[in-house]
Amino acid sequence: MSFTAYYNLRQSLESVEASEYRKLELSAASTASRLDRLIIDIQANVFQVSSDRNVVGLLASKESAKQAAFRSNVQWTLSNIFRSNPEFDAVFIIDRKGKCLASTDPTFVGQNYAFREYFRSSIQGNSYVSSILVGQTTSRPGLFLSNPVRSDNGEIVGVTVLKIKGEDIWAIVNTLSVGSDSYAFLVDQHGVIISHPDKSRLYHSLNPLPPETRKQVVTDRRYGVDEIKSMNIPELKVMVKAKQLGHTSYRFGVNQMPRIVGFAPLEKQPWVLGVSQPKEKFEAPLKRLIWLNGTSVLVVGGITAIIALFLARSISRPIRVLTAAAQALEQENFNPQELTVVSGTQDDIGRLVRVFLQMAREVRAREQNLKQQVLNLKVEIDETKRAKDLVEITDNEHFRSLHKKIQKLREQAVSSGETETQYYERLQSQVQSIKQRSRELAE
Repeated sequence: MSFTAYYNLRQSLESVEASEYRKLELSAASTASRLDRLIIDIQANVFQVSSDRNVVGLLASKESAKQAAFRSNVQWTLSNIFRSNPEFDAVFIIDRKGKCLASTDPTFVGQNYAFREYFRSSIQGNSYVSSILVGQTTSRPGLFLSNPVRSDNGEIVGVTVLKIKGEDIWAIVNTLSVGSDSYAFLVDQHGVIISHPDKSRLYHSLNPLPPETRKQVVTDRRYGVDEIKSMNIPELKVMVKAKQLGHTSYRFGVNQMPRIVGFAPLEKQPWVLGVSQPKEKFEAPLKRLIWLNGTSVLVVGGITAIIALFLARSISRPIRVLTAAAQALEQENFNPQELTVVSGTQDDIGRLVRVFLQMAREVRAREQNLKQQVLNLKVEIDETKRAKDLVEITDNEHFRSLHKKIQKLREQAVSSGETETQYYERLQSQVQSIKQRSRELAE
């Protein structure tokens, strides 16, 4: 029972653990898909601004008068886009030198963003989606999406940038929860945490960054910090640039509490969304089940042991009585009355006892018969032996010689002139001598 219970519980634990991993992976995939959809929608807005004729005209114009003619229309276009979505933090356009010419946030105008990676990438003709950066102008975190602006002849004349509030991205990630003590977090292509419910862990890397990457990040002021600290969780290295759903377990914190994480990559960005929860969260019901199962095993096992002991005693008692009777039969002090109670039952033991009693009676009768036969045989053997000894004595040549001598003595008794008393004394002496010789021959 214990082995079966342990095996079943072990299989259940593995099954529940696999199911929990799968649930975390699907939850992470769902939120990752939501972020992908958000990025796609916003990229459409950025493309819309980049293809606006007023924006193209402003960036393509080289004269101040022409730029002034387009500026009001461009500002109106940017404002309409900005008001269309409350998640937008700013919409602005940058000329080919990196200078901001128009923006929904006046603080951006006149700033140079040539050092930003989103500008460097888009000025080369590429659409770009940044990580969640900390703006140098506003010091507010945000997601920057950029797209090149092309003139009518295809020349790149500037860049359109749309910034999403970092808090809104965090809100989307943080709404994902599978229970208490669980949380979701987002890491970028470098393994740096760009979304986490605990703000103290923002812009920490899962593992130490390579020296070149660390230097580039600090130089670009990408995350608005002077140093990227590492959380040193080697088990989470599989999350960085992951291409498919996955899961792993790790230990973190002062108490090194075991946790599990399911993760899913985004399609539009090399980011990975992870959902973490304590391992004991789903193990708690199974541990309670183990306790209940163990208790039931002890209770049922105890009851079974008591019943088995009772049955064993009821079975072994007549067997012990039967064993004692067999020993008594062997020692010839068997009393059939001792088995009377046991022989009255109709079960297998009762039938066995009745067969034993019948056997004991037959054994006793055969024993008496055998003793009588042995006694008779002993008498017959003694008589045969005496007859054989007598034949051996009388059939001896020496005995016949002595017999002849005795006859001669008898014949000589009259002629010798001895008295009768002398004759008998001499005869007795010779008889003693003959007996002595006979004993020697017999030995």
